[in-house]
Amino acid sequence: MINSLSRDPPHEAATTGADRPPQPGEAPPFHIILHQPEIPGNTGNIIRLCAAAGAVLHLVGPLGFRLDAAALRRAGMDYRQLADCRRHPDWNAYLEQEPAGSRRFALTTRGESRPDEHAFRPGDRFLFGSESSGLPQALLEDHPGRRLRIPMRTDARSLNLANSVAILLYEALRQNHFPGLR
Repeated sequence: MINSLSRDPPHEAATTGADRPPQPGEAPPFHIILHQPEIPGNTGNIIRLCAAAGAVLHLVGPLGFRLDAAALRRAGMDYRQLADCRRHPDWNAYLEQEPAGSRRFALTTRGESRPDEHAFRPGDRFLFGSESSGLPQALLEDHPGRRLRIPMRTDARSLNLANSVAILLYEALRQNHFPGLR
C-alpha cells in the first residue's frame, strides 16, 4: 500500500509502504528501485506497473518532485491501494533495509549483458537511475557482472524509464512463469 503520497518530508522513515511478507507458498516479489527519479508521470506509471505485477517499488531520494504531484496521482491513482511503495530518503537508507545476500541488478545503457542472459529469481532487485543522467558511476561500479542493458538501435540514446522498468520486470516474471499472476 502506498502511504504518505500526499507529502514528501525530507527525512521520512525508510519504509512507508506495506511490509506484508509473502504468504505461505507465495514467492517473494521482485523489487524495483528508482534512484532519484525526476518525472512524476514516469513514477506514477511505474507505481501502476508494480501494483499490477505484484512487485515492490522503492523510491530512493532525493526525488525530483513532490509525492503529491498531480501527474503522479493521475498516472497511478487507480492502483495506489494495491501498490507496495516504499520511500527511502537516500541510497544509504535504502541499503540499511536491504536484506543481506540480496541480488541486485543495475540497468544502464552501458550494461555488459542483456536481461535474457540472466536467470532471474523471485526476490531479485532491479535498480534504475534518473531520467536525465541514469545511475551514478559509483553505483554502476558496485554491480560488476550485473549491469544490464536493453538492446536497441545504436543511434538511439535511451528508452523511457517506465518502459525500461516494464521490459525488465516482465522478463523476470516471464522467466519465473508469472508467479501469482493470471
